[in-house]
Amino acid sequence: MHLISIILCAFFIFNSFVESVREERSKSLDQKVQQLNDLYQKKYVVKFNGPKFKEFVKSPPRNYSVIIMFTAMASHRQCSICGHASDEFMIVANSYRYSHRPSENPLYFGIVDFDEGSDIFQLLKINTAPVFMHFPPKGKSKPLDTMDIQRVGFASEMIAKWIQERTDIQIRIFRPPNYSSTLALSILFAICSSFLYVRRNNMEMFFNKNLWGIGAVLFCLTMISGQMWNHIRGPPLMHRNQQGSITYIHNSSQGQFIVETYIIIILNTILVFGTVIMTDSYTKKTDSKTRKIMTVGGLALVVFLFSVILSIFKSKAHGYPYSFLIK
Repeated sequence: MHLISIILCAFFIFNSFVESVREERSKSLDQKVQQLNDLYQKKYVVKFNGPKFKEFVKSPPRNYSVIIMFTAMASHRQCSICGHASDEFMIVANSYRYSHRPSENPLYFGIVDFDEGSDIFQLLKINTAPVFMHFPPKGKSKPLDTMDIQRVGFASEMIAKWIQERTDIQIRIFRPPNYSSTLALSILFAICSSFLYVRRNNMEMFFNKNLWGIGAVLFCLTMISGQMWNHIRGPPLMHRNQQGSITYIHNSSQGQFIVETYIIIILNTILVFGTVIMTDSYTKKTDSKTRKIMTVGGLALVVFLFSVILSIFKSKAHGYPYSFLIK
């Protein structure tokens, strides 16, 4: 009986200790969540330094996820894309703020600048910027918790898609209104209206087939280059890879850069020019030697430019088996 009493007493003491630890952890968690909510009310992206990062991100207990952007915004760091990435990250955080409440979906956004948290970069072994990482409520971060911006870019839509894959939280992106397009259209409409008013007695130019043909070709070149995609997604101008060199062509078929669209426009324009030379040589009254030169020159331009465009497409669509002249 004496042994049973000892066992029961030890059991009750252990149970009381477990309950006290559980209550203490719960109180600590409630305090952390309340502090995060207070910071969230002041600014929807929390700036983390070393102590804050250890308290709110690395130290248990946690029942919330944290999305952190590691960046280097100082001008002497020469991170040309950090500003663009920060703007896209702010759009995602702002969109989440307007569409969700922290109590409903425990997700917080933070930012760590190298000049304010170099110890965090060393702790996580981060040697480049920008980097987007997800810290789950339990367990350690997995490789997929680091966003692969080399493959998908860092547009706000892609960040929101990656967050949904990691947390099952869907974020609808709300971009701030951009009135530059409206202003440009208004100016263009005013110029066209003024031109029509001045030329109201001479409208023969509007029945010119060559003018309408050039306009149609320019419209097609603009559309197939990806200008509409740029208008919707807002990609960066170019990208600097981990080696420090500038990349003008995105390495994935799911993304592109603004410079890339202008490169495609130029290549397609030269391709069209070669086609026009090749086909137009027999419509004009020229000697056979000139026609032969125009035909061969136009064909060479078409073949070479088609090979270059196909090579660019193959570099973006990984696994595409076909190539021509240029691999």
